Amino acid sequence: MKRKLRYGMVGGGQNAFIGAVHRMAAALDGQIELVAGAFSSDPKNSRVTGEQLFLDPRRVYGSYEEMAKAEAALPEGERIDFVSIVTPNHLHVPVAMAFLKRGFHVVCDKPLALSLREAKALRETVRRTGKVFALTHNYTGYPMVKEARELVRRGQLGRILKIVAEYPQGWLLDRIEAQGHKQAEWRSDPKRAGASCCVGDIGTHAENLARYITGLEIESLCAEFTTFVPGRKLEDDANLLVRYKGGAKGILYASQVSCGEENNLNIRVYGTKGSLFWRQEHPNELKFQPKGEPARILRRGNDYVSDVAKKFTRLPFGHPEAFIEAFANIYLEAAAAIRDHIAGKRKGHYDFPTIDDGVYGMAFIETAVKSAKSNSKWTRFMNVK
Repeated sequence: MKRKLRYGMVGGGQNAFIGAVHRMAAALDGQIELVAGAFSSDPKNSRVTGEQLFLDPRRVYGSYEEMAKAEAALPEGERIDFVSIVTPNHLHVPVAMAFLKRGFHVVCDKPLALSLREAKALRETVRRTGKVFALTHNYTGYPMVKEARELVRRGQLGRILKIVAEYPQGWLLDRIEAQGHKQAEWRSDPKRAGASCCVGDIGTHAENLARYITGLEIESLCAEFTTFVPGRKLEDDANLLVRYKGGAKGILYASQVSCGEENNLNIRVYGTKGSLFWRQEHPNELKFQPKGEPARILRRGNDYVSDVAKKFTRLPFGHPEAFIEAFANIYLEAAAAIRDHIAGKRKGHYDFPTIDDGVYGMAFIETAVKSAKSNSKWTRFMNVK
């Protein structure tokens, strides 16, 4: 294919945070171009956003339904190749369904759906259509996260004994959703966010990061949810104990009322031969502690890191790469899969979160919600099949 991939975006209009991040990430490597969009449920907002992005006004739509129908009707050489979904959670599945059924590939923000049942229905559609579906668990895109996974894969940590994953924020310490804060409004609304706020929004990132690095799956968990801010409908703090298949134990802490914290996602993995520590606010460094040896600080871009980490590195060492680049790595791999799909030569593996990761994430949320409401607490992980 001797052209850029064309995509359209649903969501991401004025005053939206994550849409702009996706647009910057998709454009970073010069392989993808934005040509269409339904940027808001408000047609005026969508039109103005399209103008700001210098799009053809004929391809700026008032609704995602209109967009899916109109793009599918265009000649193959003009229509979009895939859609990027950056809406609140309640729209992920209906938007994805609309575009999959009309033959488009999908890149979707997380969490996948409002419920596990809804997620499984979407998975069936993805399997039936055979289209590429990428989920933007963007933290898996960091080179040093990939290096951490390689250390585990090569056995340098030995048998995994314990995982500690944390994601503290402090931005919801006050009830800003009652003051018209757009991002807080939908995240704290069960109708748009689903059954969970804190765990659904950021706890899923901590869980996904642990599974991506270690490959371990959850057997059961014990969750405590707390809503510290009066009047808030969903939890703003969560503590979880985790039992993994194979015997490893875990602690997962997610909070949006931890005063002074920004986006301090971090993970520690302890094994019989060594341990590792990675922190999202300092993403270019990975601490590796072999048993009985001095600690090593591994840094992105150096010759000593694995070929996998090198593949997803753009700049020489000493020049920081961070959040946008991590997102861009998801888009880069999704674009490779879409190009191969169009050319009819799909290879075996692409390094991006899939529909299966999305279903697993919804099972994690629902298991945690069930445990938090239960008197017995320890709750077997939901069936993802």
